[in-house]
Amino acid sequence: MRGVEPRVLLAHEGGLTLLDASTGRTVHEERRAGFLRLSDAGDGRHVVVADGDVFRVYDTGIERQPHGDHDHAFEYTPGLTDVEYPAAHAGHVVPHEGTTALFGDGDGSIQLVPTEQIGSDVAPVRRMTTPAPHHGVAVPVGGGVLTTHGTEEARSSVRLVRDGKVLASTDDCTGVHGEAAAAPDADGDVVLFGCEDGPIVFRDGGFHKVPVKDAYARTGNAAGSPASPVVLTDYKVDPDADPVERTTRVALVDTRTDRLRLVDLGSSYWFRSLGRSADGDGVVLTDDGSLAVVDVDAATVTRRIPVIAPWREKDDWQQPGPVLRVVGDTAFVTDAEKRELVVTDLGTGKVTARHALEHTPVEMVAVSGEAPHDHDH
Repeated sequence: MRGVEPRVLLAHEGGLTLLDASTGRTVHEERRAGFLRLSDAGDGRHVVVADGDVFRVYDTGIERQPHGDHDHAFEYTPGLTDVEYPAAHAGHVVPHEGTTALFGDGDGSIQLVPTEQIGSDVAPVRRMTTPAPHHGVAVPVGGGVLTTHGTEEARSSVRLVRDGKVLASTDDCTGVHGEAAAAPDADGDVVLFGCEDGPIVFRDGGFHKVPVKDAYARTGNAAGSPASPVVLTDYKVDPDADPVERTTRVALVDTRTDRLRLVDLGSSYWFRSLGRSADGDGVVLTDDGSLAVVDVDAATVTRRIPVIAPWREKDDWQQPGPVLRVVGDTAFVTDAEKRELVVTDLGTGKVTARHALEHTPVEMVAVSGEAPHDHDH
């Protein structure tokens, strides 16, 4: 049985376009109005589309199942499915430990769906709510669910909740935003949450504050890896930046020691710029048009790979800009200005394909067809 090639789903004005990542061929197009946000569902096949007050499920139509020394490959009809998860102001989507969490910013709702059943209309859904609506996030972990708490005006709390009981909590995360799971330790899950005064790390069943030197130190966007205990985050120090702070430094947070180190990339980036390679290297798309590959243990840039033309972050984050997604050791980068998808082999540092795009891309998710392997504790 022949294999399946990775696919890339793009959101743009007017709808969604699914591409074969190897050839650039358009596999499927879906007309849909409005601003659509895309998130990896976690099963290697489906993408969750946040569309106003509902999470919709898109089937990319590919699946790879490891079977001994070979894979079994399957193809299905791609497109938006009939599966929907209503949520006021649909927001963050986080797959972790075999469960995908869907957070509704407008009602503080949390829906927990088995990741392998995310595309099924009969999937069992566990529901939780937070005390007040807010821009939040939930992360399924072995001992329950980690979730932010706050209001539309302020949020600084994260709690571990199981069966309606709070098992651990912290209020020491001003402006909590974003999360990333690191490699688990001997005691289980390790998760970082971004804050405006230095991040917090959940491990060993409790929360640990990461000290920072700056009074304001926002780490709201993060990229983790199951292969590394170090989490890559952005790092901003100007609370009054208008309209945006174009920082050149990233932070590396060692979740074992709660130590934060800074690396200056020499060029700016934005929230769609962060990724991780298969072995845990940091990958950052900087505004000089390069991929900066970062050794997160040595806190050094080991390689720069030119991929697109120099760019500048827009004042409005919903305006088209470049997007980086990494699957294994392949980096997918959109060039919004040139309407191009660039595919790069991070192992060789070579650009392997450049595909012309019909539409100006705003968001992107890349899938391989294979679900990530769960780790053992």
